[in-house]
Amino acid sequence: MKKIIIIVVVVLVVAALVGFTVTQASRNAIPVQTGNVAKQDLTTVVSASGEIKPKTYVNLGANAMGKITKLYVKEGDHVKQGQLVAQLENVQPEADVAAQKATLNANTTDAAAAEAAVTTAQAESNSSKADAERTKLDYERAEGLYKAQLISKSDYDTKKAAFEVSQAQFAQSQARLAQARAQNESAHGRIGQAQATLRRYSDMLSKTSYIAPYDGVVTNLPVREGETVVMGIQNSPGSTLMTIADMSIITAEVKVDETDIVNIHLNQPADVSVDAIPGKIFKGHVSEIGNIAILRSSGLATSQTTTGSQEAKDFKVVVTIDNAPDNLRPGLSTTAKITTAQQKDVLSIPIQALTIRTSSELAASNKTAAKGTTPAPAPQTASKKDEEVQGVFKMEKAGRGWKVKFVPVKTGITGSTDIQVTEGLTEKDQIVTGSYKVLRTLKNGDSVKIEEAPKAEEKS
Repeated sequence: MKKIIIIVVVVLVVAALVGFTVTQASRNAIPVQTGNVAKQDLTTVVSASGEIKPKTYVNLGANAMGKITKLYVKEGDHVKQGQLVAQLENVQPEADVAAQKATLNANTTDAAAAEAAVTTAQAESNSSKADAERTKLDYERAEGLYKAQLISKSDYDTKKAAFEVSQAQFAQSQARLAQARAQNESAHGRIGQAQATLRRYSDMLSKTSYIAPYDGVVTNLPVREGETVVMGIQNSPGSTLMTIADMSIITAEVKVDETDIVNIHLNQPADVSVDAIPGKIFKGHVSEIGNIAILRSSGLATSQTTTGSQEAKDFKVVVTIDNAPDNLRPGLSTTAKITTAQQKDVLSIPIQALTIRTSSELAASNKTAAKGTTPAPAPQTASKKDEEVQGVFKMEKAGRGWKVKFVPVKTGITGSTDIQVTEGLTEKDQIVTGSYKVLRTLKNGDSVKIEEAPKAEEKS
């Protein structure tokens, strides 16, 4: 009987010691939240905001100063290519064109008269030349006869004088021909000058009439009939009469952060949402990618600034909307979610489970875990020579409790809440997912206990 009592007492003492040890270990265990490595479909999405814009649009600006006498369209009207849409006051330009046309006609008439004068002078020159050649022959015959004393000296002198007169007349006719030709060239020069001036006046007249460059819709009409518009001077912009947009192709022009632009490529699919049309998603694709960074504060391209800046920058990305509805209007605020990568049925873990440890921290925790002593607190700053290792804390059974082991991992694409794991883990491995504060201080070999993640408070 005495032995039975002793055995019972020993069993109770051992049970008490075991229970005390388990209780103490449970008290010293760090509470963590866990999750399992699982396979799922992952999609990497880049989100960017901007506004709706037509792919092709033009601002019709004032090319001349004057009063608007007629607007043939109103905002929202559809126009055809070549259609007259606005008219400025054009009395003076029309008068200039009419006067210059009269001048051109007069110069043309003068040129015709000059050509006739050239023809007449040429005929007179030809006649004078024939007379000169005839009198030359008469003079040469008379000279021979006079030397042979067959004619009198008076006859010889008459032939000689006639020859000299014909030579002078021929020279005079040549001079008149040259003068007529010069006047003809001058008349044609005045025609060219008048034609150039007419083109100038016609251009000034054409700038008072504005036509649609292509089929489209008048999306902006900031002026009214009777207003005076001016053209731009140096750095001062001129008046804008209206904006005509080709609404057959609608785009979402968004600004993508510089850290995401390297993942954006042409023809990537995108989901476009418009603030004015809630609950509706429009499908599209990337059609343009800007090459110059844009300063977020000023909206200017970095090539337009002369000083360096470390401020945040964006890049312009244009998403063409497929089958855009008619109710999309330029200027509406929009958000585009561009799919940059997609993987089917891949190992993934929650993004918050990833943590960083340096090689020196891992070496210190492994050494202290092997000795069974409590590791010293990790240093606040790592040495520059320490290599940073990306990994997760994997749950491992330790008796009746749990311990964690730091496992380096390699990752792939990133989804909205999960990230792909390409090396280091297998499906259904249990890892530590939180809390964030615990993950910052957790060490290799620490004892842990599993607690449930806090539930979000339900809205009343």
